[in-house]
Amino acid sequence: MATLLRGEVPVILQPAGTAQYRGAYCPPGVPFAEVRRGPFDGKTDIRVRPDADGGLPKVMTFGQGAVVYEHDGKDAQGRAVYRYAPRLSPSHRAVMDGVAEVYADNARKGGGR
Repeated sequence: MATLLRGEVPVILQPAGTAQYRGAYCPPGVPFAEVRRGPFDGKTDIRVRPDADGGLPKVMTFGQGAVVYEHDGKDAQGRAVYRYAPRLSPSHRAVMDGVAEVYADNARKGGGR
């Protein structure tokens, strides 16, 4: 675990909660649970610095803004929790279309997923 600089808060990235995934794009044939999964879920080697009034940034972006995680409080260990935000992530539709292709290929081959 990296050493925190003064004022920094450790972060954990988590799958989307109801507030983040409600109304998000989900193509036919893909279980809605797939919408919750973000590409960086579980990552804990991130730190964030509070602003002057002590608040944390509302969102964190990755991949030049293609993937967005939204602040959702703190966990029991004092880490800032950021949840994948599919409705705010510009790459979400393309990723879900790719997931749909995988599900369709598996269905054609008679495999279950």
